[in-house]
Amino acid sequence: MFNFFRKTKKEPQNLKEVLARFGDLEKSFDKISQELENLKKEGKFAVQKVGIVRFNPFSGVGGDQSFSIALLDGNDNGMVITSLYTREGNRIYGKPVKNSGSEYLLSGEEKQAIEKAKSSKP
Repeated sequence: MFNFFRKTKKEPQNLKEVLARFGDLEKSFDKISQELENLKKEGKFAVQKVGIVRFNPFSGVGGDQSFSIALLDGNDNGMVITSLYTREGNRIYGKPVKNSGSEYLLSGEEKQAIEKAKSSKP
């Protein structure tokens, strides 16, 4: 059967054993704290913020089927992807984002998507 409630380790019998257990706990705590710090550092480079803007690039024709989406990490670096939909086809553009900007000219919708992403909670 299940051994959920059975004790696998014996209770400390004296102060020396209690102190030894505290030493083990302190080592475990230090190790877990270090792993948490590593995860925080690595997580800064994962996509944490997303902003999307739907729009109609051609007034009077169709609906808001085009979009710009910004995918940013904790340092506001990442990419913005824009899809322009027309009756004849669909075009998709991607631009790198560094420090909330790009070396390529950004459209108004792309800038809006970046701003939305920056204001979203990581």
